[in-house]
Amino acid sequence: MELSHGERQTLLNYLIEHPIIRSKELDALGISREVLRRLVQEGEVIQLGRGTYTHSETELNEHSQLAEISKRVPHGVICLISALHFHNLSTQIPFEIWIALEKGQWNPQISYPPLQTVHLSGAGFHQGIVHHTISGVTVPIYNIPKTVIDCFKFRNKIGLDVALESLREALRHKHTTRDQLWMMAKACRMSSVIKPYLEIM
Repeated sequence: MELSHGERQTLLNYLIEHPIIRSKELDALGISREVLRRLVQEGEVIQLGRGTYTHSETELNEHSQLAEISKRVPHGVICLISALHFHNLSTQIPFEIWIALEKGQWNPQISYPPLQTVHLSGAGFHQGIVHHTISGVTVPIYNIPKTVIDCFKFRNKIGLDVALESLREALRHKHTTRDQLWMMAKACRMSSVIKPYLEIM
């Protein structure tokens, strides 16, 4: 079966504008899944993970997996170790993608890249979300004050040393202020936890 030139070109053009796509996006374009399957066979399109694809000539960077996960888990927010790495606040290179989900949402069943999930509710989930464009994908990531506060909230999960490093680096490089951290801590009901650490920094 010969591929329709129109469908083929439409998909390739779409991949230029949207470097990482999900297969279900093809429905809105009127492109059959067979076109995608054939382009993968021919090597023009690469399957990144289950249901996510990119053009073979797309230049991916160290943060491209964040874009891939954001496509696959659109209701999640990049957090903790992954957010620290994105904001250059940690010497650790995460081998897992950390995402926050709103309380009550199911953990996604994704085998690769490996995920770590935490659940937050109310302001704890919605505060501090900023959007960054990574590999053509709009990715929600917690800002620096929220990321630092979350590190203390989940210090038993990621380690107090990581939380302290995040606070020290954020203040030392003036990525945030004590006032911004304090306001975020109050919004997330973490002021009593963060107060002694702010006082000694």
